[in-house]
Parts: sequence; C-alpha cells; structure tokens
Amino acid sequence: MKKNRNILMMLTAVILFTGCKKQLDTDAIGLTTLDDVNEVPTLNTVETAVSSSYQLMSNRLNILAQWDWGGGLVFQNDYVLQDIASDDAEKKWSPDGDQPWMDDINNFTFTSTNGGPNGLWKYSYEGIKRINLAIQLLRKPDIGTITGISNERRNQLLGEALFIRSFYYFSLVTNFGDVPLILKPVQTYQEAFEVAVRAPKTAIWDTIKADLSLSKSLLPTSKYSSATEKWRVSKGAAIALQAKAALFTKDWPQVLTLVQELDALGYYHLNTNYFSSFNTEFTDEEVIFAYDHKTQQQPANGNGICAPLGWGFFAPSADFLNAFEANDPRKLYTVNAAGQNVNKMLGSTDGANKGNDDAANNRIYIRYADVLLWKAEALIETAMLPEAIAIINEVRARARSTVAIDGSAPPAGTLPDRPASSDAAMVKTWLISERRVELGFEEHRMLDLKRWGIAKAVMTAHGKNYQDRHDLYPIPQGEIDASAGTLVQNPGY
Repeated sequence: MKKNRNILMMLTAVILFTGCKKQLDTDAIGLTTLDDVNEVPTLNTVETAVSSSYQLMSNRLNILAQWDWGGGLVFQNDYVLQDIASDDAEKKWSPDGDQPWMDDINNFTFTSTNGGPNGLWKYSYEGIKRINLAIQLLRKPDIGTITGISNERRNQLLGEALFIRSFYYFSLVTNFGDVPLILKPVQTYQEAFEVAVRAPKTAIWDTIKADLSLSKSLLPTSKYSSATEKWRVSKGAAIALQAKAALFTKDWPQVLTLVQELDALGYYHLNTNYFSSFNTEFTDEEVIFAYDHKTQQQPANGNGICAPLGWGFFAPSADFLNAFEANDPRKLYTVNAAGQNVNKMLGSTDGANKGNDDAANNRIYIRYADVLLWKAEALIETAMLPEAIAIINEVRARARSTVAIDGSAPPAGTLPDRPASSDAAMVKTWLISERRVELGFEEHRMLDLKRWGIAKAVMTAHGKNYQDRHDLYPIPQGEIDASAGTLVQNPGY
C-alpha cells in the first residue's frame, strides 16, 4: 500500500506540481507526505506539515532542484517576472548572454517553455501540495486526541495554513488567470488527472477570500501569532491579504473596510526611517508579513537571492532612477547605482550580504506603506480625493523626513505635499508615481501596471514589445504536455 501511495504522489507531482524528476528528488528530509496523513499522524507531523509550506516563500536557493536555471528553479522568479519584466529593472548591471530566458522576459519574446513562468508555477503548486496535506491533518475531527495538539494551537496552525494556500493561489491567479483549483491531497490516479483542469479565476478569487476570512477568525488577536516565532502568519497578515485580494478584484468599498479593520488593531504604522523595514527584523512597526531568513541553519535558510546580486544580477533601469524626485532619500536606500548595490534586496546600505547565499535579511511581502497606498487608491476610485491625497502626502512626508544614508537631512522643499485637486486622473497619476518609488524592487510593479490596464502603454513607451497576451504569463508547456492536453494554454502562446 505504501509503495502505491508513493507512486501516486509522484504521478500527481508530474502531472501538475513539478513536471521534472530533478525536483521530485529534492524534497526536504522529514517533509510530510500523504502516507503521514493517511496513517497515524504525530504532533511533529502536524507542525512540520505547516512549517514546510512556508519554505516556498523564501529566497533560499535550490529548494526544488539543483541549479536548474533554465527551468527557473534556482530561486523564486518574482524579481524577474515583476521587476525585470517591467520598466524598473534590467537583468544585470552589464548586459551579457547569461541566462537568456531572463532576457526573453525582459524583451517580451518569451514562450511557454520559458523558465520564469515555469518556476513560479512549480513553486506555487508545490506550496499548495504541502499545505493541503497540513489542512487535511488539521481538519481531522480527532486530531487533538491522536496528537495531543491543543485546540488553540490547532486553530492557529489552521489559520496559518489557510493564509498560506491563499498566498500561493494569489500568485497563480494574478499571473496566469484561470488555474487548477486543488483543495485537498490527491488520493487516486483518476483524481490526479481530473484536477489538472483550469478553474475560472472567479472561483480562485472566491476561494482565496473565503480561506482568508476563516484564517482571520482562527488566528490570535495579537501582533504576532507566536511571541517566539514572530515570522508566523498573523491576524494582521490575513486582514492585509484580504484587502489586497479586494484591491485586485476592484472591490473598493471592501478595501476601505479591511484597511480600517487592520488599523483598528493598532499594530502597524509607518516607520520613522524608510529603510528600517529592510534592515531590522520584527522590531519595526511597518512590516506585516515577511519570510524569516536565518544564517547558519541546517538545512540552509539564508537569503540566497543575495548571491546572484554578487554575480551582477538585478540592476535598475535608467527610467526607474529618473522616476525619483530631487533629493528623495528613497532612491539611494533602494539602489546605489554607483556601487551597483540593490540595497533593499541586500538588507544593507554598504554592500554587506552581496554574494552571500546564506544572508539573514528577511524577505518582505506586505508592509504598511503598501497598505496605505491601497487605501489611497480605493479612495480615488470612490471619489474621495482629499482623503486619498492626504494618504499620499503621509507617505511622502515619511520619505522626506528620513535621514539620508550619509546622515544628512534632506534639504527644505524635498518631496512637497501634493496640492488639493478635484482631478481624479491627476490624483491617480500621483498614486502611480508614489507606488513606483516607494515600493521599487519589491516585486509589485508589473502586477500594478497590469491591474491598472496601462501595462501595454507604459511598456511600449519603454521600448518593449508588449502585446495583449502578455497581460498573463503562459501556462508552462511541460505542464500542458504532462496533463495530456487537459490544461489549456492562455491565448496567444
């Protein structure tokens, strides 16, 4: 029986989650399997099922394969698909022929075999596969009796698990549109093929929102779900991702309601210094959700993305650098062009961590400045322009009051407040500009351009061959082939 189950797990992985034997051979030691779910689980099984599902959010190198550059599996590809693809970033400081699949993303000449979308798909579905095992365990009626887990801990872990599944599906639906919706471990050969069918994106969004609503109700009402493991999903993170889902589905009143709910917790504020989110860990007031990288761990859990930065990867475009107003401290805190350092990604302002594949700096996914700008956008869309302008000015005020890297104060007149205006289009332009400079190199730009419906115009002006089909990435061709054609490709690919 055990042998058959293992074969089934491999079949399921080949059909949908992985598509390559190399990845199947690199599962972490002690990873929860379908055998663990179907047999008698232990408390450790339950804990591991949840904690291992976080791993796919990390910047760690080679989680799914060993140096599979062409398959897009060396690291998560958000920086490639959202920053390099946009008008913000280039592949390298000095153009070369290294990793041409990244050039194809940058130039919009990519096809359905490109490693970028392939890696995003595999990371997300591997995360979903793991978390579905955890959810099934946590929903066993007798799990407390079997394992001794307390009801409080069970609720917390289930709340985390539902957030994690929503997180991965958010990435999938925003990048691919309709995708397979898999909400439980696959039990039979027939199921393995049946799940390889694209569900409408409306069903994906409905599931994300329902999972997050339940997640929020299960998580403890405190800034951190755990005082000793502050990296875990919190109630604030669940509310914030709810608000982001409402933003992407243009439910403007719900965005405002959820941001108000988040504010009512009283946990999150703009840091005094703009860079504090990137060089401090769980002591600032702004970060809502981040992956907790640690150095000198076994297995390794360092921030591996710092390694390719040492190899010349990830550079700002001239257009991005020119987007900053004079003396804006955020420019140098984001990118030191003279030193060829992306400071945000390094978590340092002096080049520390560059080339280090075991750096300890966290990966930030949601911070309060981002949330404030969601609120400003919803206010614009609901014709509350003075309130929207006030928020934009709040973000600008923090920026201009931040001490520059050299310790000096920005000169008087830096980043003046936006004036009162009844022109919604102009205020929206201010919002777009503010998001770009506030959140640069945080993997938001391309998704922003797409949801605003301006990606084609902006990228064409930037000299890129952006076509309507590029509003979505292609389903990886290997996944379509493995499904025997059950998965249908996005138009134009």
